[in-house]
Amino acid sequence: MERPNSAVPSRRSLLRGGLGLGAAATAGLAADLWPGGAARAATPPAAPRAATVDYPSATWAPASTANYTVSSRPTSYPIQMVVIHVTQETFANTISLFKDPAHAAAAHYVVRSADGAIDQCVREHDIAWHAGNWDYNTRSIGIEHEGWVDQPSYFTTAMYHASAALTAEICDKYGIPKDRNHIIGHYQVPGTDHTDPGPNWDWVRYIRLVNGV
Repeated sequence: MERPNSAVPSRRSLLRGGLGLGAAATAGLAADLWPGGAARAATPPAAPRAATVDYPSATWAPASTANYTVSSRPTSYPIQMVVIHVTQETFANTISLFKDPAHAAAAHYVVRSADGAIDQCVREHDIAWHAGNWDYNTRSIGIEHEGWVDQPSYFTTAMYHASAALTAEICDKYGIPKDRNHIIGHYQVPGTDHTDPGPNWDWVRYIRLVNGV
């Protein structure tokens, strides 16, 4: 989860990303809104529509456009992998961070621990900055899971089932094999210093669920 072609920071530094850029972005937005007068500033933005989601069970929770690259996949790049992440944060905080233009990272989906609810933050045709490797970002869908790598209680049955159904749908849509060569952990991305989803993630169970076993 990082800006393309930059050094790979720790997940904590990504999730707690600097406030200075956020202040600058806010100032720029204000400068854009006010020169035209109060009428321009008073016009509220259009509310996101549920139809925006790629996965019918997801809720649209758009990331800041500063945290991903607009694209036209799979025309521009093939989609060949799913990358599994663990947030090291709560579900709500993760969504808030992805909306922050200073954060410089976002995943396509976030799965909640308690009930398996799924928010989509980036459209599948766009390139989310989630893997810390530009090549892998261009060719993958990133799925974040609420929790911490050293707290297995976050990896609930609801989370496993909801996430596996999402991954299965993505694999079917793009012709991705449902195996560990194509459904990988963030720790497997070249150049990363991340360890998620960690040793408590049950890969055998997860791949079986993805395959409907």
